[in-house]
Amino acid sequence: MASNASATTTGTIDPREAAHFGAMAAQWWDPDGSSAMLHKLNPVRLRYIREAIDCRWPGKDSSFQPLEGRRALDVGCGAGLLAEPLARMGAAVTALDAAEENIAAAKVHAQPQGLSIDYRATPVEQLAEDGFDLVTSMEVIEHVADPAAFVAALADKLAPEGLMILSTPNRTPLSRAAMISIGESVGGIPKGTHDWNRFITPDELTALLEDAGLEVIGSSGLGFDPRKGFVLSTNKAINYLLTVRHRRE
Repeated sequence: MASNASATTTGTIDPREAAHFGAMAAQWWDPDGSSAMLHKLNPVRLRYIREAIDCRWPGKDSSFQPLEGRRALDVGCGAGLLAEPLARMGAAVTALDAAEENIAAAKVHAQPQGLSIDYRATPVEQLAEDGFDLVTSMEVIEHVADPAAFVAALADKLAPEGLMILSTPNRTPLSRAAMISIGESVGGIPKGTHDWNRFITPDELTALLEDAGLEVIGSSGLGFDPRKGFVLSTNKAINYLLTVRHRRE
């Protein structure tokens, strides 16, 4: 998201959030840098996404490219931490971020690896294309200006038989302690990254999704095991993932 955000922000994008994340662009791919927590979260999120893909489109469980022939949209992509694995899974990926700095860093990182990803510093509301088989948005909705409008925009881009996967922190005392009191002091998360009052509970997000004509078909918590690090969990008190599709009437 961008320090020069005024040229690209609109709709649900919060310019202050864009500036904050744009300032982190240079370190995005450093596993020990300002995005270290995302590097730790990403393998667990990918495991959840892969399971959801295999369930929605069975028959390629043993394939390295289960998304071959499908289109994916990653909204709030940062410098490509999720977009790159989606491309390696065979998807034709369009990835959006509010920060031009992040998009520039994403392009630089993808190019030498031969990954063809359509990166754009474009708000999802302004994206002309729709009909994406997979729409993802990881740790983004808690940073937007209007969560309901953001969810509606995501729904508008999802194909009728498509799959959407979201992740976001829950608004609980435990998430405040883990992600702000500890995470932004000794946990490596840059100060000011989170506003606990903007965190969204699973029930609140489910209601927003239902209002947009979507339904939740799967969920998991993201927990922390001192022996293993981040793990998928039944406990959604800190962070959670939702699998979503268009509501079947």
